[in-house]
Amino acid sequence: MEDAVTLINVNKAYKGFALKDISFSVKKGFITGFIGPNGAGKTTTIKLMLQLLQSDSGKIELFGNNDATHMEETKQRIGFVYSDHLLYEHLTVEKMKRVIGTFYPKWDDEVFAYYMKRLNLPWKRKIGDLSKGMGMKLSIAIALSHHAELIVLDEPTSGLDPISRREILDLLAEVIQDEEKAVFFSTHITSDLEQIADYITFINNGEIVFHENKETIMEQHTIVRGAKELLDDDIRTLFLQVRETSVGFEGLTNQAELVRRLMGEHVVMEQASLEDIMVYTVGKV
Repeated sequence: MEDAVTLINVNKAYKGFALKDISFSVKKGFITGFIGPNGAGKTTTIKLMLQLLQSDSGKIELFGNNDATHMEETKQRIGFVYSDHLLYEHLTVEKMKRVIGTFYPKWDDEVFAYYMKRLNLPWKRKIGDLSKGMGMKLSIAIALSHHAELIVLDEPTSGLDPISRREILDLLAEVIQDEEKAVFFSTHITSDLEQIADYITFINNGEIVFHENKETIMEQHTIVRGAKELLDDDIRTLFLQVRETSVGFEGLTNQAELVRRLMGEHVVMEQASLEDIMVYTVGKV
């Protein structure tokens, strides 16, 4: 399966911050979730992927190509959805469609009409009168209507009600079924990625912590809770991070079987969520 995007040892330095040797790929036919705390480098990474910034070193390939002479043609194959849409608020949806359609040689009115109906969007309403959820769904419909092969979404479900979030997640899961499109989904709402992502890319302090199949990540990390007196220097080495209170502890481990064998019935163990993994990893000292 072709990679829609490949980053190899990409570096970008600013005063006080740098992306360091960023390497991962976004595969067609899959949804890749992109997580990390504020200031971790997510936005910079996305801008580099979309050629809105130039890296200091390393290589970025879009659809197997890094030839700058074909970049405008390559960008036609990308749909980018911001957390806040950048559409003309004084235009109706119908008029906005006419404007945007002129920018894309592969714009497809039939596909757009399908998504308008699929997402129950109003043709005659001004964009400025749309709810946040409708505005986001419209942005996604636009991104899908010029046959983009890479859909990049920056916080698409932030601030949306549960119904709108579910509609968008269902749509993204539907989009990749033909295996010709890739979705790169940057979000702080890790529960959304638990529902639909195939791969997770985790960035922190300008470095990739992991890029891995979601199921593998979830299986490898376990939350353990128990009494504080169970901890000693050897037991602590089994945890990626431990948080203690006056009476107990909670820790994240990637050695669940060994913890179970050594601590047994004295602790409670449960699968870690993506949020647990991110919070514990970012808090690690």
